[in-house]
Amino acid sequence: MIDITLQNFESELIQASMTQPVLLDIWAPWCGPCKQLGPVLEKLETEYAGGFVLAKLNADEVPEIAGQLSQMFGVRSIPFCVMFAQGQPVDGFVGAIPEAQIREFLAKHVATPEQVEAEEEVEEAEQMLASDKPDIHAVLERLRAAVETDPANDVAWIDYLKVLLGLARHDDAALAEARQAYAQVAPRALADARFAALEHGLLAAEAVRDARAAGRSPEALRAAIAAAPRDFATRLELARHFFAAGAMTEAMDELLEILMRDKGWSDGLARKTYVAILELMSKPAPKAATPEAKKGAVEIAGKAVVVPGDPVIDSYRRKLSMVLF
Repeated sequence: MIDITLQNFESELIQASMTQPVLLDIWAPWCGPCKQLGPVLEKLETEYAGGFVLAKLNADEVPEIAGQLSQMFGVRSIPFCVMFAQGQPVDGFVGAIPEAQIREFLAKHVATPEQVEAEEEVEEAEQMLASDKPDIHAVLERLRAAVETDPANDVAWIDYLKVLLGLARHDDAALAEARQAYAQVAPRALADARFAALEHGLLAAEAVRDARAAGRSPEALRAAIAAAPRDFATRLELARHFFAAGAMTEAMDELLEILMRDKGWSDGLARKTYVAILELMSKPAPKAATPEAKKGAVEIAGKAVVVPGDPVIDSYRRKLSMVLF
């Protein structure tokens, strides 16, 4: 718990909320309900174990900030609590409401201990992946733990499935685990292109497994295509070989050959696979930069984040557009 003053509100409230939610409790020594609410908030801060920071502001000592927030939310009484996130006041409540209602309020803005633990597992796994020689199986263990701890964490599932698909190139057990894992999140593909793309990655890995079992090598597929350029099923199989091996541009080149001859073949399967590859190649948007705070002002505007383009991805997007339109 921290006390907010004119001197520290930028650093301890605005800037601090860029990395962690901060709940500001506006109170006064003469306020009876404030004395009832305070201990409950302190108890919840301890229980949430770092999920949010509790900040206290004495309305009598710092009327400038209390007045701005009261005017912003149309509130004229205390206790008045305001949640700050990403440098902005985003929500609030008035009065010494019951603990159950406070918990409902916190649930909208504050990660549970399980969510925090899963995020930490994901961060550790991603740091390991970024190293020169990552221990893939150790990474996989962390990501398994993350999805078990917080099944709602999309990033954990996506990282988990990507690692499994990488292992699936040479490991049928990893492929089976990936298919089983994907079945748990398949409905998310309807609203999230990343999960839809992962399904196409799974289909590619399974196609390679089946081709290997049947003795169909990439060389044999190329020979068959050379003899029959409109054998789209074989060309798709070759594209999936490249896809599963991580040779993304080679895979898209084969898919473009299909699209140039028949855009709608197999209910648009070539296009859907191509788009899935672009999605998996695309890097996630960077986190927003910490905004510069204006002294004496509560409302802080964040800077826009521009994601730098990848020339390879941009080039293949243009190629797809030229073929389709």
